[in-house]
Amino acid sequence: MRINYNASAVISNKALNQSDSLLSQSLQRLSSGLKLNRAQDNPAGLAIANRMDSQIKGLGVAKNNTNDGISVISTAEGALSEMSAIVQRMNQLAVQSGTDSYTDNDRALLDQEYQQLKSELTRIAKDTEFNGMPLLDGSFDLKGYTNDPKVTVDSYSQDVPVSKDYEVNVASLIQADKTVDVEQFKIPGVAAGSVASSGYTGSFDEENYKVTLTGPGDFKLTLQLSYTESGGVKTLDPPTANPLKLDITGMGAMKIQIGANEGQELAVQIPTVSLSRMGLEESRINSMEGAQKAINEAKGALDYINDVRSRLGAYQNRLEHNATSVDVSNENLTAAYSRIMDVDMAEEMTEYTTQQTLVQAGVSMLAQANERPQQVLQLLQ
Repeated sequence: MRINYNASAVISNKALNQSDSLLSQSLQRLSSGLKLNRAQDNPAGLAIANRMDSQIKGLGVAKNNTNDGISVISTAEGALSEMSAIVQRMNQLAVQSGTDSYTDNDRALLDQEYQQLKSELTRIAKDTEFNGMPLLDGSFDLKGYTNDPKVTVDSYSQDVPVSKDYEVNVASLIQADKTVDVEQFKIPGVAAGSVASSGYTGSFDEENYKVTLTGPGDFKLTLQLSYTESGGVKTLDPPTANPLKLDITGMGAMKIQIGANEGQELAVQIPTVSLSRMGLEESRINSMEGAQKAINEAKGALDYINDVRSRLGAYQNRLEHNATSVDVSNENLTAAYSRIMDVDMAEEMTEYTTQQTLVQAGVSMLAQANERPQQVLQLLQ
């Protein structure tokens, strides 16, 4: 028997310290509800869980962004609904004015309301806002530019490829019979002299002096030409740049971050809604001829508004599906995160009871081991 070094006590103390450490860890897990409280618990698991947590929080914000996008579209669509009702009333006035049972004085009175309704259309387009941002004035329409102020890019569809290599010879574009020579356009990817044979066609709006180039798919590009007017006759004011260069940027649409990662965004194009785009800028019903013309113009304006509303409705449906998709992803990621981070309380309680019993046994055994050297005294009597 030895008294200087009590090996039994050392062994008992070591076992007690191990059990006490495991008991402390179990207490921490039970009190926090987390299986991973420190990096040393599971370094790889903690790294994975942190990435998942970032993704989950990002998806939560993306869901809010999606709902904000839906609100933006609902605001714009509500304004367009009222504009549609206004155009319907304008059509009624045009039909009413387009009959010989009314005199020119009567038509002048009808035209007063007609012009006020046109002004209201402009006001709604200007004042419809979300969070202080105008929605219908072209702020979120696709932008395009030219190198001469006498010609502007009025509008283009999303199927028009983004490029700075578009060119057009404006001076030779409009023929004597008011048709459009599409071969005066240079389109990226289309060989010179084969624009027409590639499926591109052109049209000229003589009243508003706009040229529209349409092509395969939903390709549609409209240019606003500058003109001079004398005696009711409009004449082209040719630009100084020849050929004219176009920059189709593909930018300008409202970008909504609908996912947690870079690039997960939806570009919402809200076309410009104006009297010019609707074809009502010069519309009047103070004469029989003007009233008959206004009936057709009202039809065109309704078609334009319906096209914009249809586009916005498609965006809204897409955003609503995205919101549902984000919810599903959030749910699945949260479940995976929980499996890594959350402790199984029943299992951990079993572990806690085991370690608590071992600690109590270790304390008892250490006490007995510490008493063993005293047995030497019996040999010294």
